Amino acid sequence: MTCRACGHDRDLELHSIAALSPPSTVMVEVGYACRACRRTYLHPADVAAVAEILNRESHADDVVTFAGSYFHCGQLMQKTGSELRRLSAPIFTDRTTEDDLDVYLTTQVLHCPCGFQIELPE
Repeated sequence: MTCRACGHDRDLELHSIAALSPPSTVMVEVGYACRACRRTYLHPADVAAVAEILNRESHADDVVTFAGSYFHCGQLMQKTGSELRRLSAPIFTDRTTEDDLDVYLTTQVLHCPCGFQIELPE
């Protein structure tokens, strides 16, 4: 696993790991980004290569999804509640109006034992 643009793996940030179909004992599908050039990748990768990236100290604060669960700093994050969020945007940007567009979104609140918190759409 390397960034094709930068040519190295030192700035990779893992986002997801999923089983391949059909399942493999040595390969997984991995999603990641390069923090240096902001390119993203999604492709099969060797389990040992993924483990090498995950075990680096510099990536201890990343959030990784695996099998529908979220992990932060190597710990499984726990759902601690749900929130209803309202997003609104004006229909017009050049004048005020009472008719804003509203979207309501239910989010799940996840906490890591270290204190990190994230909200994700349900």
